[in-house]
This record gives sequence, structure tokens and C-alpha cells, in this order.
Amino acid sequence: MAETQEIDLINRDPNNMYDYMTVDFEEIFAEPDGTHSIDCVWTNSHKCFTCGKNLCYKILTFLCGIFIALCWGCEFAGIAFDHIWYYTPMYKACEINLGCFKKFYSTCIHCLCDPMCEACSLLFSAFKK
Repeated sequence: MAETQEIDLINRDPNNMYDYMTVDFEEIFAEPDGTHSIDCVWTNSHKCFTCGKNLCYKILTFLCGIFIALCWGCEFAGIAFDHIWYYTPMYKACEINLGCFKKFYSTCIHCLCDPMCEACSLLFSAFKK
């Protein structure tokens, strides 16, 4: 039986799959020089954005994350099942069954093309420098 894999609770994206998903306040909101809001509006907007984003994400993951993970686990189990029990054996059966056609086709090509190629080579071997 497989050993239980430890989960890294610090680095939850070790393969950097979601670098494009990093969204900070500064990447969404900006005020050009000469057009600035009051400092307390800017700092509180930053706090509200960050808190809202984090809180909403945590609520959504709390309510839906486990069920969605279960659905995706079942999806990938189905994919693994299909490949292990259907696609790979079907591919192997086709490979075995088509092996005789491969030999037949190869024999026909050799019977037809080999004499013509030999005749052409004899014809062109007559030409010398």
C-alpha cells in the first residue's frame, strides 16, 4: 500500500502553476501623479480590497473546496480507469490485429517496388562519368 504523502502547508504551489493568478492591490488600482485621493481613502481601500479578497476566497473554499476536490478526484480516477482498463488494452489489441496487415502491406510494397527500383538502378548504372 502506498505511503501517505505529507502536505506542504507553507508552499501550496510548488510547481508555480498559478503565478499568473497573483493579484495585488497595486496591480489593479493606481493613481497617476497629480490625481491622488485622500491618503486615508487609499490606505483603507487597500485594506478593504485585501481583506475582501482573502475573506471571500476563504469562505468559497470552506463552502465548496472539499466538494470540488472530491469531484476532481473522481474525474481523474475515471480518467485513470479509462486508460488502464479501456484505452491501453484497446490500443494493444489494435496493435496486435494490425500487425498482420502491416506484414501484408510490407510484402506487397516489396513485391511491387523492389523490382522497379532494381530496374531503375540497372538503367542508371549504365551512365558513367
